[in-house]
Amino acid sequence: MLDLKRQYASIKDDVAAAVERVLTTQYFIGGPELDAFERESAAYLRVRSSLGCASGTDALWLALEAAGVQPGDHVITSAFTFFASASSIARCGAIPVFADVDPATLNIDPESVEKLLAGPQPVRAVMPVHLYGQCADMDAFAALATQHGFAIIEDAAQAFGANWRGKKAGTLGRAGAFSFYPTKNLSAYGDGGAVSTDDEELAAHVRRLRNHGSRQRYYHEEVGWNSRLDALQAAVLRIKLQHIDDWNQLRREVAAKYDTLFGDAGLVKHGALSVDAQAPVGLLETRPEAFHIYHQYVVRAFRRDELRAFLTSHGIGTEIYYPVPLHLQQSFADLGYKPGELPVSEAAAKEALALPIFPELREDEVQRVVAAIAEFYSR
Repeated sequence: MLDLKRQYASIKDDVAAAVERVLTTQYFIGGPELDAFERESAAYLRVRSSLGCASGTDALWLALEAAGVQPGDHVITSAFTFFASASSIARCGAIPVFADVDPATLNIDPESVEKLLAGPQPVRAVMPVHLYGQCADMDAFAALATQHGFAIIEDAAQAFGANWRGKKAGTLGRAGAFSFYPTKNLSAYGDGGAVSTDDEELAAHVRRLRNHGSRQRYYHEEVGWNSRLDALQAAVLRIKLQHIDDWNQLRREVAAKYDTLFGDAGLVKHGALSVDAQAPVGLLETRPEAFHIYHQYVVRAFRRDELRAFLTSHGIGTEIYYPVPLHLQQSFADLGYKPGELPVSEAAAKEALALPIFPELREDEVQRVVAAIAEFYSR
């Protein structure tokens, strides 16, 4: 699925110098490396503040808490995403409300959200998830926010460098949250995350919350958390930030090769929103307004689990993102959702399959993946 050693080989001298710089200063928490990464990532995003923290999950919680989400508030997010999108809401004491997804992109569906906004409970915030590296329909969410008065908190964990109409993911709402987990497009050598915002008051609140609710050491205005991005990770991220646009473009080229090869193999019926024996591979759509950076290359696959086992037996890595939609997770059973309530998310959980993608993936390796899939469906 992912060979991080290839990336490391191309930057190891720069990384070694950056790490040595930190070791020489012995400044491991905060300090000049973090300050520089926050400035440089904010400049890249074209936003006032980019605030490092310990993980993407913490970034989501910090953004929600700083935006004023309170216990008992309702916050809408996607049912088809990683668990942290919803657990961060619950961590605020708020109530996750799950919307269905668009079958063409698997991003959160604005029409499903609009129906939920018509319900009896006021909604404090909506968290669009930019799934797999493609921005959700932010035109629609901006219009809904204006109409209903909720805050937009972007889950941009998979989307560093993606954009919508030329504006970067993480700058399209009141705040955005990024993950720098080692598998992400912009990745640390451990956990890490960031909150992005143009709201100076929210940024100041995030700074307090990530440091035990304190602006001045040992004086605590509120109960916060220990969620700091350490200097070693900031130094590594500064090196990688210089390459992120090139790496994202290489991912886009890999995705285009997949698209072409699947079409040439006759496995895809374009425009189909479901898969079957005649068109066993469903390619997700990219919206014309979106610049997709392909954190994952995901297809909808007929007989998905059998295909995955076949690919594994041929030495080809795959992953399922995600096998159980959030509204059916045991931890959220008390919310009362039942199977069948969010049918698109439930169908996607049975069909979605992520194929190998990373900037250094070779064309012959892409051909091998598609040839193996074609072989499976020809049997």
